[in-house]
Parts: sequence; structure tokens; C-alpha cells
Amino acid sequence: MTTTPQSAAHLLGEDDKTKIVITALLCMFLAALDQTIVTPALPVMGASLGGGEWVSWIVSAYFLTATAVTPLYGKLADLKGRRPVLYAGVGIFVAGSVISAAAPSMAVLIAGRALQGLGGGGLMALVQTIIGDVAPPRERGKYMMYISAVWATSSVAGPVLGGLLAEYVHWSAIFWLNLPLGALAVGLSLKPLSRLPDIRRDHRLDIAGALVIMAATLLFLLPLTLGGHSYPWTSPLVLGMLALSLAAFAFFAWYQFQPAEPLLPPRIFGDRVIALTSAVSFLAAAGMFGLSVYFPVYLQLIDGFGASAAGIALLGPMIGSVIGSNISARILRKAPHYKRLPVVGSLLSALALAAVGVVAGDAPFWVIEALAVVTSFGQGALFPVATVMVQNAADPRDLGTATGAYTFVRSLGAVVAIAVLGAILGSAGIGDHISGGGLAPAAREGAVAAFRALFFAAALAQFVSLLLLAAIEERPLRGRTPPPVAD
Repeated sequence: MTTTPQSAAHLLGEDDKTKIVITALLCMFLAALDQTIVTPALPVMGASLGGGEWVSWIVSAYFLTATAVTPLYGKLADLKGRRPVLYAGVGIFVAGSVISAAAPSMAVLIAGRALQGLGGGGLMALVQTIIGDVAPPRERGKYMMYISAVWATSSVAGPVLGGLLAEYVHWSAIFWLNLPLGALAVGLSLKPLSRLPDIRRDHRLDIAGALVIMAATLLFLLPLTLGGHSYPWTSPLVLGMLALSLAAFAFFAWYQFQPAEPLLPPRIFGDRVIALTSAVSFLAAAGMFGLSVYFPVYLQLIDGFGASAAGIALLGPMIGSVIGSNISARILRKAPHYKRLPVVGSLLSALALAAVGVVAGDAPFWVIEALAVVTSFGQGALFPVATVMVQNAADPRDLGTATGAYTFVRSLGAVVAIAVLGAILGSAGIGDHISGGGLAPAAREGAVAAFRALFFAAALAQFVSLLLLAAIEERPLRGRTPPPVAD
């Protein structure tokens, strides 16, 4: 009989569960670190390789491919088991790191980052699925605290390390670092993860759906990068790509009702809690990634920070996010009303982002930093609870697929946010200043206006996310269920 998630937890002792989760998180640490270590070095990479208008694609390319393959990883994990798919993801991620480190041009670096995304995109969803395998939703708060520890480490080490390596060694060292870290993560996790029950189900992979959504997203991102800079917004090329993107998204939505195993199963998103929570995370990603990706660029171009100083400045927001996540995890373990803190946190994030938009360019650094900490605290309080809400609403047999689908939508929000916010900056010609390694004093006023528009846009997305969050039903968390009886 095929082992199911319900019976998996009953086959393991508490020590085994803890070891499985902690060592799986070592693999997740690679992807978590990569999200924080790169951002302080973006202006340096743009100045070194040229093509500063494409610098946002160093981030977008990763999230584009990671987004498209995330649901496939969930289904592959159900088909082949969690462990081999997890290690395959690590291997692909490391291969992409080698290409990125050795990149002689911006185009090759973006290609390497895209390959990294093909591997790293599955690590987040797979680890969340493994945690879902060994612990029911009522007990998952304990393990969310371990995830908070991973994010704490990557959040503190990533920005500082990325800035220091970019300024005093070379930006490529950021990617070479993934080789020993990947080997260490796999080596330490081999024995504990061998205790993980072999959980498999019959699935068909929706490769066509993944290709369609990747093409639709690419057609959406390209005009946002080129419009207002290389081509006018009203040019036939820009408008044509946007029209093709909308048509491809519409085709994807229709196509998901056709195959037996679609990339984003309509039956999963037919659940109101899963659908609304996914929409909340999609919009909240604008605030989260708008801050983490473009805050260091703001500090370097507007306040004259170096790469290492901008990296250190990210410590405050990152620690705020970890504190919010940790408090949410504790509330999940003890309080019946687990949605209250995310609602308050989302409100604080929206207000703080709007305040940054008001004072950008005029306020001293410590004011901007304090507002960034408040923003990140609210976002940290939201995402762990949102993941548990989705897993709690999903049928246990759909745990891997539901987690992958939710992570897909959240990652798609990050891709769209980075592109839209990058287009706001690109319209002000900031990419030219990144390529030149600095911002001329005469251009500062226009750049400040662009950053203000960026933060206002992120705040608007956060406000809409808050309204949707308030409308979600707060269902009781499932406790441990007895193992299924064999037929």
C-alpha cells in the first residue's frame, strides 16, 4: 500500500521528525541565502557587466523559472519520493551557481540565474511539504520556528556577506559560495532524510502548462523592462507583447481544466481559503520583494551607500521579518485565533510602505530604516501563517500539489512585483546610472520621484492584500488524525 501523509507521522518518533525537518532545512537554506545575498550586489553587477537596465532580471530570471517549476516539483515529489527530487533540486541550483559565477556578460549571468531558479524553486515547496508530511497543522508551529531560524541566519548573513564579497572580493564569489554550501547540505542530510517514509502517488506532469505560464510571464516581463526606456510604452512591440501575454494567460486558465493533472488544479483553488490566501500572498510579495530587492539600490543611488553598507542596512528589515515570523509560529502553536497577527502585520506593512514613499529622499537614513523594519515585521507575520492555512485547507492527499501550487502563485507575485517596480525605476532612466556605477546629482530629483512611486505602488498592493486577508475564514487547525485503514 502506498504510504500517505496521514500515516507518515505515525511511523516516526519525535526525534526523527526533528532531525528530518532540520536537515531538510539545510537544503532550503541555499535558496533562502540566495534571496538575500544577491540584492546588495545588484548595482555592482550592473556596473561590472553593463546593461544596467537589465539588472532587475538578475532577480526576475530566478523567480521566473522557479515559479514555473514549483508545482512540478510538488507532483514529482509525489511521483518519485521527496528525497531524490530534493537532491536533484540542489544539484541544478549548484550548476546554475557555477554558470552565474563564471558569467562574462549580463546575458550569461541572467541565464545562470534562470538555471538556479529551476533548482531552487522546488526547495522551498519541498521542505514545506516534508514538514507537512511529519506534522499535522496543529503541531506545525513548532517546525515553523525552525524555518524562522533558517531565515534568521540567511537574513543576517546574506546581506552583509553579499555586500562585503561584492565590494572587497568580487561579486562572483557570491555564487561560488554555493558549491561548498550545497555539498555540506546534502552530506549532512543524507542519513536523517533516509528515515523519511516513502510517500508516493500517481501523477502526470503538466509540462505544457508549465511552458505556457513561463511564456506568458516572459511576454509580460519583457515589455515592462523595455517600455519607457528602449522603446516607447505605446510602441507596437511593447503593446504587442503585452497583448500576447494576456492571451497566453487566458489560454493557460482555460487549459488548466483540460488535463487530468493540471499544473494548478482548479479543484484545489476551488477552496475559498486556498484561493484567497494565494491571492493575499501574490499581492503581499510586492511589498516584500519591492523592499528587499530595491531598498539596497535606493540606499546606493540616493544616499550614496557602498554595497557592503547597503547590505548591512538590510539587517534591520530582515531581522524584523524573522521576529514577525517567529511570533506567528508561536501563536500557531497556542492561540486559536491565529489570523489576528497577520492582519495587524499587513496593516503595519502597508502604512509603513506608504510612509517610506512620503519621506523618501528627504528623511534621514534611520527613519527609512525604522519604517523598513516595521514593513518587514508585518510581512514576516503573514507568510508562515498563510502557508499553514493553505495546508490546513487542502486534502492531506493533495499536500504536495497544494503546497506547490500555493508557492507557485506567491512566487509569481514576486516575479510580477519585481518587473512592475523595476519598470517604474526604468522609466526614470535609473538603469543608465547603475551601468555607470553612480547617480549624477542632477538626476537625483527624478530618481527620488521614481522611488517614491515604487514604494506607493508596493503599499497599494499591500492594502489590497490586507482586505483579502480580512475576508478569509479562520478554520480550526487539524490535529493528528489516525492512520488510514488499508482497503
